[in-house]
Amino acid sequence: MRLACTAWRWHTGAQRIRHYPATTLNACSRRTYVTYPAEGKRGEMDISAIPPERIRNFSIIAHIDHGKSTLADRLLELTGVISKTGKNKQVLDKLKVERERGITVKAQSVSMFYEHKGQRYLMNLIDTPGHVDFSYEVSRSLAACQGTILLVDAAQGIQAQTVANFYLAFGEGLSVIPMLNKVDLPTAEPERATKQIESAFEIEADRILKISAKTGLGVEQVLPAVIEQTPPPSGSEDKPFKALLFDTWYDTYVGVVCLMAVKDGSIRRGDKIVSSHSGTRYEVMEVGVMHPEQTPTTQLRVGQVGYIVCNMKSIAEAHVGDTFYQDKFPVEALPGFVPAKSMVFAGVFPIDAGEFDRLNESIQKLTLNDSSVSVHKETSAALGQGWRLGFLGTLHMDVFRQRLEEEYDTNILITSPTVPYQIKYRDGTSKFIRTPADFPDANVMNDYVESTMEPFVTSTLIFPEKYLGSMLELCTAHRGELQNHTFIDESRVMLKCRLPMAEIVTDFFDKLKSKSQGFASFDYEEAGYDASDLVKMEVLLNGEAVDALAAVMHKSSVVVAGREIASRLKDVIRRQLFDIIIQTTANGKIVARETVKQLRKNVTAKCYGGDITRKMKLLNKQKEGKKRLKRIGKVDLPHEAFLTIVKRAE
Repeated sequence: MRLACTAWRWHTGAQRIRHYPATTLNACSRRTYVTYPAEGKRGEMDISAIPPERIRNFSIIAHIDHGKSTLADRLLELTGVISKTGKNKQVLDKLKVERERGITVKAQSVSMFYEHKGQRYLMNLIDTPGHVDFSYEVSRSLAACQGTILLVDAAQGIQAQTVANFYLAFGEGLSVIPMLNKVDLPTAEPERATKQIESAFEIEADRILKISAKTGLGVEQVLPAVIEQTPPPSGSEDKPFKALLFDTWYDTYVGVVCLMAVKDGSIRRGDKIVSSHSGTRYEVMEVGVMHPEQTPTTQLRVGQVGYIVCNMKSIAEAHVGDTFYQDKFPVEALPGFVPAKSMVFAGVFPIDAGEFDRLNESIQKLTLNDSSVSVHKETSAALGQGWRLGFLGTLHMDVFRQRLEEEYDTNILITSPTVPYQIKYRDGTSKFIRTPADFPDANVMNDYVESTMEPFVTSTLIFPEKYLGSMLELCTAHRGELQNHTFIDESRVMLKCRLPMAEIVTDFFDKLKSKSQGFASFDYEEAGYDASDLVKMEVLLNGEAVDALAAVMHKSSVVVAGREIASRLKDVIRRQLFDIIIQTTANGKIVARETVKQLRKNVTAKCYGGDITRKMKLLNKQKEGKKRLKRIGKVDLPHEAFLTIVKRAE
């Protein structure tokens, strides 16, 4: 039994605490951790009777908007975890940003109990994101599974992220269970989608289940198929405890909560565990499963996926991919995860400098829940102290910004996104550039630099055949190198091309959807670095460089980008008592120039007549004053100007 809120009462003599459920949940926090008595029943769920042979750990993978979260809702209703009220929509999408955008950005785990052929099974489901920017969430989730449901929209067919996620699961050696969703739609073409799955993944047609997650059609076949086609977890309960940490989050009351997959042995409240990464020793305060909220259990056994509260107070102590073992029984560490490689970098600065410490704490807590974000301190002459954050893509960056603003009530400024570049020097050394301020100037480039390199990606585009010409034109316009294209059926094309990462972080995706009328899907993977003609473009205001507006780009883009940013700055900079000259430069040459004209007082207004020399004397005196002001005056570029430029760039 789960106690959502508890009243406390001491019994004299017995020195015991009894629990009384509260009559209302309004005064309760979102999660309350109950202090259980040292003896007697503590209201914990006992799942020790289910052996590892009757445990199934599986996930759902698919392209974005193919119905993963809806299928998860139906499975939760089918197993009685949530009631069938008809109002269950995206139950596992717990973040506000997920509900607002209608996408999954954070993998969520839930445990279900299901009767199959007279036996009770424990089904651990992990719902995963579908967008390419959150593929690290998918890879971490698959490490805790033995099988996965590959969900394909019967109306849209195979999309780019469907292919990417399939090969992620295939590489992990998981059992793949193919399913066609939305077969009840008038536009559904299950036969065509089945042929695509056969052609792309070499899966037999008779293995593919046809369901409708929205209406519940065929959903009763899903869990039996998972039980029969997914192997039980390997491991032994007789071996010492060993678990993989694959997700964490921060709770105000208990600190860091760890989500683990138990590989060997068992763990219960009161045990001592040790981190392989740091060697730190912890006492387990609570163990449990997500059902769908945190539900305490008597223990976690081999093969189970659950959470552990172990009095971990510091955010820096949690390392995703870490191995935990029982104190005095060390084990060989698990391989863990390959660290996420940031593809996009952006500067984050507080609007109010006094909010720096609070924003620093907020970023630490949020990166605990999203370990794919890299954090480095940065200082800007124009914006003050801040951070240079690394993301997996522009959507990832935008979601992180929204979560900072909504969950932690922060007011921040994010600079335009850049990608990491590599500089190779003539002495054989190389250096990675994550911010334009680190890029060498023109003199160093000429004397010491052998070559500049930028990251490339291998992209996969899937679209109807009639848009082939538009897609080829789009890739070529963004400096793409076409590799091959194949027909996955009689009407859909899969195009592979090599693109610079810098071209993707701008407006590539918007143009892709525009030119294909929304029918094209896009996925990419890292493809190393190649030599490229890169330059640093700087913005000068009256001859002084503004470091926050500097950018590194390909030489062919400098003229267009320089004119555009100079034009934008002219619109947002307020007029002063002297002329403001806006210049964009690259390699020591002026690319574009705009002038914000000075404010002028009509000094000749009092002259009603007389000789022209009287007026000229007043005008020349004003002119000298303007020159002196220009020498000692300073152009103030307000935060609003940066915000306007960044928003227009997006």
